[in-house]
Amino acid sequence: MIKATDLCMQRLCRSAAVGLVFSLAFLCFQVGADASDETVPSVHAISMHGEPALPPDFVSLPYANPDAPQGGTLTLGVQGTFDSLNSFIVQGGWTSARGMKERQFGSNIFESLLMRSYAEPFTLYAHLAESVRMPDSREWMEFTLNPNAKFSDGSPVTVEDVAFSFDIIRDKGRPPYRNWYANIVAKEFPAERTIRLVFENGDNRELPLLIALAPILSKANTDAENFDKSTLKAPIGTGPYVFSEIDPGKRVVYKKNPDYWAKDLPVKAGFDNFDEIRIEYFRDETTLQEAFKKGLIDVLQFRDPVRWKTGFDFPAAKDGRVIQEEITLGTPANMQGIAFNTRRAVFSDVRVRRALAMLFDFEWVNRNIYYGLYKRTGGYWDNSILSSLGRPADERERALLADYPDAVIPEVMEGTWRPAEADGSGRDRKVLRAALGEFKKAGFDLKDGKLVDTGGGEALAFEILTKNEDEEKLALAYTRTLTLLGIDVTVRTVDPSQFEDRRIKRDFDMVFNTWYASLSPGGEQYGRWSQAAAEAEGSFNIVGAREPVIDALIDAMVGARSKEDFVAAVRAFDRVLISGAYAVPLYHVPDIWMAHWDTVVPPQEHSLYGDEVDTWWSAEADRN
Repeated sequence: MIKATDLCMQRLCRSAAVGLVFSLAFLCFQVGADASDETVPSVHAISMHGEPALPPDFVSLPYANPDAPQGGTLTLGVQGTFDSLNSFIVQGGWTSARGMKERQFGSNIFESLLMRSYAEPFTLYAHLAESVRMPDSREWMEFTLNPNAKFSDGSPVTVEDVAFSFDIIRDKGRPPYRNWYANIVAKEFPAERTIRLVFENGDNRELPLLIALAPILSKANTDAENFDKSTLKAPIGTGPYVFSEIDPGKRVVYKKNPDYWAKDLPVKAGFDNFDEIRIEYFRDETTLQEAFKKGLIDVLQFRDPVRWKTGFDFPAAKDGRVIQEEITLGTPANMQGIAFNTRRAVFSDVRVRRALAMLFDFEWVNRNIYYGLYKRTGGYWDNSILSSLGRPADERERALLADYPDAVIPEVMEGTWRPAEADGSGRDRKVLRAALGEFKKAGFDLKDGKLVDTGGGEALAFEILTKNEDEEKLALAYTRTLTLLGIDVTVRTVDPSQFEDRRIKRDFDMVFNTWYASLSPGGEQYGRWSQAAAEAEGSFNIVGAREPVIDALIDAMVGARSKEDFVAAVRAFDRVLISGAYAVPLYHVPDIWMAHWDTVVPPQEHSLYGDEVDTWWSAEADRN
């Protein structure tokens, strides 16, 4: 361990070398702080709240089979296209190839200093870094790299690569990545394989965990000058696979790296079992489904109840070669909704948005289109301890909301609010009258069969943008109810690439969107809801929310030091989003619907988040 006085001198020299100037008071503070650094232990894992579930000598993650056989090919399918191999930038970030670093298809190319266990709400275990140190204040964190960590070209991972990765994405990446990494105010190098990241303060207690999940890039193999430009040049990463084939818009093929540095680590036991992973792209959902039926796709997640209920009458499903699995989720339900673009004047009044949300006849849609398989979604963390539904706000929540008395409507505050419930007829007069009452409060009324602004005389009209047949079908069902109140709605379906382009440019009135939920929401909420993200290019603030109370509650969420404070902040946040009526809430199922051919095998135990296809293996390899 380098002494505090020596470390202080190193900092002085380093600061002078790069032209930085520190005040004497700041330096003295740092020396005092470093004097207690020696008491911070090096550990194998860190957790957002509480302690990690697994001890240092664990064998594997709970949802992976360490004895899984190796070999074979896994073919996956997605709807859409891709024209980039860089998902961390604005240009092409939304349309980059799948599977480089993501939960659904695995971190095949890029890896991070620590690796997340999806058997816990938010716990990270050592990976590229063999150990981590972080004080309770979370004002800094320190990583010591695994000496065996290397890129696929055989070069070692160094602290210079780590520092470069944070800097390049901070300077040229897209939100929310660049926002997270901008919070690193200093980088220090106490030892050859050690890097310390210093934050401005420890207020954002989730920030260190988000930093630990950053993709680590090869400095020598990354074009820093053109990093912010879309590219199809295969990147060099540390992951278990390398690119074997890149066919823009059609397929990407990953080939297993036989020299993968981490294949014997416990955190990777039972992962990355296939020799090859193929990801095929399809223009529409119907074509993707047909490809699965023909055996061109091994595993496919189903989101449409109609397809799940009626789409398995083909021979392979009848004779057992295709298997349906319902994987129970241990996480909150994702919020699926039709988002309002509040940047548009037509949706600037929350009363208009609330009235429009009331007119979605879930009961009719669920019975007539979806075989009654869905449950209605009300908020953003349904089916979890984080949800505000059915719970009156407690003292902690009310204290957080005290400075924003109009942010939450009374029934949401008291826990009695639920989405409007129609009789399933598609024309429930009770709901229509209630919605018309809300429209009147906003200055609209029926005139000659049209809902018009009583001030300017303009009819209420807008467009719902969809990207596939399923969204179009649902939008048309919704439209039928809207027209009963004289609302002029157009449903426009475009191809996936045009859909993404219009969504990125905010060129839409209403659009289908999913807000993914977890048991540990935090810093990602800035990118989805903050004022700064409302107009930021490439951000996930689809609706254009711009409310100070939202920023304040996200601050409270990420700064919470106890589970009680954290839960209170999320519930208060849930109440604000519900009251703001930023979307027409749709529905959810408590399970993930997965179908697969008997050529691939899933592990017996799944994660809290459902399927993890990078833990599956080949049935043929199993027989061998």
